[in-house]
This record gives sequence, C-alpha cells and structure tokens, in this order.
Amino acid sequence: MDIQYANFKKMHEPLKEEFSKVYNEVFEAQWFIQGKKLEKFESEFAEYCGSNYCVGMGNGLDALQLMLRACDIGEGDEVIVPSNTFIATALAVSYVGATPVLVEPTLDHLEVDPDRIEEAITDKTKAIIAVHLYGRMADMTRICEIAKKHNLYVFEDTAQAHGAMHKGKKAGSFGTVGAFSFYPGKNLGAFGDAGAVITDNKELADKMRALGNYGSTKKYKHDYKGVNSRLDELQAGFLSVKLKKLDEWTKERVRIANIYYDRIKNDKIRLPKYTEENVYHIFPVFCDDRDELQKYLADKGIHTLIHYPTAIHLQQAYADMGKKAGDYPIAEKICATELSIPLYPGLTSEEIDYIVDALNAF
Repeated sequence: MDIQYANFKKMHEPLKEEFSKVYNEVFEAQWFIQGKKLEKFESEFAEYCGSNYCVGMGNGLDALQLMLRACDIGEGDEVIVPSNTFIATALAVSYVGATPVLVEPTLDHLEVDPDRIEEAITDKTKAIIAVHLYGRMADMTRICEIAKKHNLYVFEDTAQAHGAMHKGKKAGSFGTVGAFSFYPGKNLGAFGDAGAVITDNKELADKMRALGNYGSTKKYKHDYKGVNSRLDELQAGFLSVKLKKLDEWTKERVRIANIYYDRIKNDKIRLPKYTEENVYHIFPVFCDDRDELQKYLADKGIHTLIHYPTAIHLQQAYADMGKKAGDYPIAEKICATELSIPLYPGLTSEEIDYIVDALNAF
C-alpha cells in the first residue's frame, strides 16, 4: 500500500466545475487584483470567523508581519512567542525590528504554557502571539487575562487552525488581530501562497490593507512604507468555493482523529492529550525512536512528516539569540520525538486500518 502524507485530489475533484467557473469568471472580467472575488471572500471569511473585518494578504508570514506593523510593534519591543512553533511566527517579530521572546509549551497540550508567560514579561514586552499549533487551540482565556493584566496586545497565529473553537469563539477572533495562512496544505488552502488577517477594529483593518498595498489607501498616495502583499482574485475565488466545504472537511478530520485516539495502542508511541478544541491540521504522535519509526512506516508505504525537526533557538537564523541545546528542553523534546501521520479528508477506512495496525505493530 502507498499512503501519501497528504492528498488533495479527493477534496478537489468534486469541486472541479466550481473552480473552473471561478477561473472563467476572472478571465472574462480581466480584473485580477483587488476585485469582487476578494471582496466576497473577505466578507465570507470574516463572518465565518465571527469577526468584523478580513483583509486578504499574499501569504501567512506577511499577515503576521503586517499585523505587528499596524500596531506599531518595532525596535526595542519584545513579543512573546511559543518556543515550539514554525519559524514564521518568530520571523514576523524579527522583521518589524522587535525581539521574539520564547516561552515553552506544555508537553501534553503542546501549546504555549500560560503559567510561563507571566515569568517572561518585562517592561519591554508589548504583545503575546498565541499559536494554535497542529490545529489545537491555545488557552485563550488565560492568555487574554494575562495580557489584560499587563496591558499587552494579544495576536493569534491561526495558520493551522481554521475554524477551531474555544468556548464558543473561533480561532483568530480573541486577540486584536488573527493571522491566517492559506498555503495549499492548510485545512483551508489556496492553489498557491495566500493569507489573511481578521480583526474587529476598522482602523487597523484599513491600515493593514494599506500596508499590503504599498502603504497606499488611494492610488499614488502613500501614507506608509508598505509592501506588496495582496490576495489575488483567482485565489480569493477558489477559497470562497472551498470555504463552503470547510466544516464538512473538519468533521471528517475529527472522525479520523477519534479513530486514531481510540485504536492506537503502543507503549512506544505517545499521543498528545485529547481536546475537543482541535481541527487536526496535523496529527502528531511522539516516539523516542522517532527516526526508526519513520523509516519503518516508510518501508510499509506510509508517508510521514516531522513538524518540526529543529527548534527555533537552535536554527542558524537565530544564532544571535545566544541560546544552546538544553535552554528550551520541552521544545527540544517535541522536535526530537514528533512524527506527523496521514490525516486528511478522503483517507479510506482501509488506509486508516493499515496505518493503525502498522503503528501498533512497531
């Protein structure tokens, strides 16, 4: 058997005619940037997330960076970032001239540990970026309480958690701004790079839109030193088609994940603590013999990925942090033992059984 880590065909094939219709409509209109398709998707996605405004961006990293710039986070400021996340979260902080301050997650929940956040706050701290990693929700109740106590911004990196819920609210709608990636592999993915921000603040929405449009609110009038980061008409149209299916796809992800939780029984393999606040962008398992497990599964035709093999503080890009192995042991433990197994809509019962049996026999 050959089971890909991700396979989009079974999601996309039934929507092929709708995608073709979007392409034809954009082709006939001959309007490719900042048109009606973008307006439609922004309105739909804001409503879906329970937010007032959505601004399309070129990608998720730009969304993170421009939300910080819009709130005047910059040189001399510190921003709290989980030590266990994709490097984009820290890069966005660095790009605006601020300093990312890493805070460890909990080993069972995998999200940033609220008990450690307060210890990391200094008089230079301006914001907390909560990352909903793997599709799991960070504890936004605690994080927002801490931020309010210390008068800090709360931002959300929601690149992996489209539609996840915490106490009845959607991911991205808790903080001042929520940033999304629509990279093709995401739960809601475009056919290329794409991203967005959501907020309830119109002034910030307008500023982020201007920052992504060369700093311009009116043609050839530039209020900011902006960048070119715009969600194009084709991607916006494709995303509108897929947004209608997102909840259905999420239910399928949850169904498959529940089978994994029920049936994976191997003392050598650890599963993260179960939570209903999860849309399962990634299903991670943990094994002290992770590399051996990955090879074993590959030999059986089961493709896997590692999210992520090297912690941020040990990346060459962040050598200037002056950190060393052992400084963030929880993040390092996760990086050394994590293995992501296949989970996506369209995975068959036979394939799921095969994956479970293989893991249990390791």
